[in-house]
Amino acid sequence: MATEITVPALGESVTEGTIGEWLKQPGEGVAVDEPIASLETDKVAVDVPSPVAGVMSEHRAAEGDTVEVGAVIAIIEEGATASGDAKPASKPAASKADTPAPAATKDAPSEDLAAAAATLSPAVRRAVLEHGVDPSTIKGTGKDGRLTKEDVIAAAKAKSDAPAPTPAPAAASAGAAEPTGGRNEERVKMTRMRQTIAKRLKGAQDNAALLTTFNDCDMSAVIEARTKYKDLFAKKHDIRLGFMGFFAKAACLALKDVPAANAYIEGDEIVYHDYVDISVAVSAPNGLVVPVIRDADKKGFARIEKDIADFGKRAKEGTLTMEDMSGGTFTISNGGVFGSLMSTPIINPPQSAVLGLHRIEERPVAVNGEVVIKPMMYLALSYDHRLIDGREAVTALKIIKEAIEDPTRMLIDL
Repeated sequence: MATEITVPALGESVTEGTIGEWLKQPGEGVAVDEPIASLETDKVAVDVPSPVAGVMSEHRAAEGDTVEVGAVIAIIEEGATASGDAKPASKPAASKADTPAPAATKDAPSEDLAAAAATLSPAVRRAVLEHGVDPSTIKGTGKDGRLTKEDVIAAAKAKSDAPAPTPAPAAASAGAAEPTGGRNEERVKMTRMRQTIAKRLKGAQDNAALLTTFNDCDMSAVIEARTKYKDLFAKKHDIRLGFMGFFAKAACLALKDVPAANAYIEGDEIVYHDYVDISVAVSAPNGLVVPVIRDADKKGFARIEKDIADFGKRAKEGTLTMEDMSGGTFTISNGGVFGSLMSTPIINPPQSAVLGLHRIEERPVAVNGEVVIKPMMYLALSYDHRLIDGREAVTALKIIKEAIEDPTRMLIDL
């Protein structure tokens, strides 16, 4: 019996997605709940599982096609048995005139490489053959350790960046042509997620009156508290005590005293919130994602740290859901993990403010008339000046600074 596979519901207000990768080809066997395709949405990549066991009969959409929720994208013959010699019934072979000649600087893939690539998904297989890398030497970052196209491209770049052995000098021959240097270009289609990120960030610049205020923060007290209690904290809560928990709780204090920083503009109205849902910027293989810590103002350090650790793990695995990233009233972005000293973060629409964290660096500062070395961090608060006045923004950032420099404030609600 033929079963139609349709695009599943992708979350509130999401009506379409893009076929990022077919995980099953026509003629291949499919188990119940086994992923058959990867679907890219504006925020996440989700797998489309098969509701039945059988054999993939045909694809109704190609990789890169945009498909609406409910559209039929594949047919599975329920209960059928996969044939050993079945071949993918994908796009027709390109004519010789349409096939680009291989670059002079790359070797044609060997039979062994082609054989190894044959077990991979189409997008990854093309990347392996194009870049001439051995897939068995690459560690996959996709779901269940699956190899992704980005893994292959990164491995190829690392390979090309490695210093090549110096060839033995050859005798110059009269009239010999000069060897051409490597000046290659590569065009890669932007993923749907990257396109959405680009549109949202540009939209934030176009629609909001962005301004950033800065301050610096002495991290001595937080570092001392982590050093003193990290072992007990980990033993009791089974999670590491990080810096983000401190900044999340400090932000909750600031947003309580400066409610405009926890609000947004909708038409000619201002929408205020009596709760704090903090979006935390997390790096994922396909781009930056911002899962949300719900009711951060009501959660303790342990619950916040567990939420952040879970988001980071699932972002790498590609298993974050639309629900994980919907909403959010304020954002924290930590560029310090990548070594950033200072930045002007862009707000996450429709939110009106974002806190930027940066690397901790020992610097000389004046304390009671003496110069001492302190672990300092620059803090940045970018905000929509249409809603938040400069006084309010500076006040909010000052509250965060004071709470980090004296964490007791977070316990007694100062």
